[in-house]
Amino acid sequence: MKHVDVFNGDADGICALHQLRLHEPHPDACLVTGVKRDITLLEPLTTLSDAIITVLDVSLDRNRQSLETILARKNRVIYIDHHFAGALPQAENFTAHIDTSPLTCTSLIINALLPEPANPWAIVGAFGDNLDEPATRLGTTLGLQENRLAQLKELGILLNYNGYGTVIEELFFPPQDLYTQVHNYPDPFIFMAESPAMETLRHGYRQDMDMAQSCTPCYQDPAGRVFILPQATWASRVAGVYANTLARAKPQLAHALATTNDDGSYRISVRAPLSDRTGADTLCRQFPSGGGRAAAAGINTLPADQLDAFIQAFSLQFTP
Repeated sequence: MKHVDVFNGDADGICALHQLRLHEPHPDACLVTGVKRDITLLEPLTTLSDAIITVLDVSLDRNRQSLETILARKNRVIYIDHHFAGALPQAENFTAHIDTSPLTCTSLIINALLPEPANPWAIVGAFGDNLDEPATRLGTTLGLQENRLAQLKELGILLNYNGYGTVIEELFFPPQDLYTQVHNYPDPFIFMAESPAMETLRHGYRQDMDMAQSCTPCYQDPAGRVFILPQATWASRVAGVYANTLARAKPQLAHALATTNDDGSYRISVRAPLSDRTGADTLCRQFPSGGGRAAAAGINTLPADQLDAFIQAFSLQFTP
């Protein structure tokens, strides 16, 4: 049967698939991915029949109609994710491992499902999703010292950084290509030492973060802060990792970053307070094209005239 691997183009999606295929190789599998915000990844697969489709780190709720069509066409679907899913399909050809707990991610779910010992790539995926605490705990079980954990954290941040952008052309590497590079390395430390992608991502990350550091909040209250980044390629690339950085700096506050789309609407990234890690998905689902998970969520196209309403809802959501 034909195999199709569908995965989010961020660190968690890449590392989850990498772990799974190290354990159960399918070198002939068709890869389907995109920029991190390209979340309707199942739509192109609705004409397939009799395939085995593995979906990783992609919102089921946002792909429900396509998923139902795919299942009706007698495809087998294995769905592994940590975003809000809603009601799950009841079908014999559907298997789900979905855990929306705020302190897990798809890489950690895969790690728990596999029978072999923990894989350091799971730690990379968790760090990429700003889950420093569970990543560090897992690293401790592997006997990793602080300097080695710091290396895995850098790699997770850089892989995640590469996934953000409005279109593939804004990224340093298309996620499919970056996954292919990663998949040549069972050991992330060897990847970091040998892959030329590392220096490219390090350099881009430093430049983009330097630009972001000059931004100041357009709104703040005791519950959180809202930033509007300029309409620029660097801003699209850095929005997610900068939101994570802000959340780490002030863990009691919620954060939202808005970047301007070409049509004048806003693309929003939201981080719940790290002290609580809930509410981001609830907030974003109040608006069309919004979704995500409890700790981190977003809105793809918020009309400009709804920005004030979003800020009001943001404050209300995170005010104790």
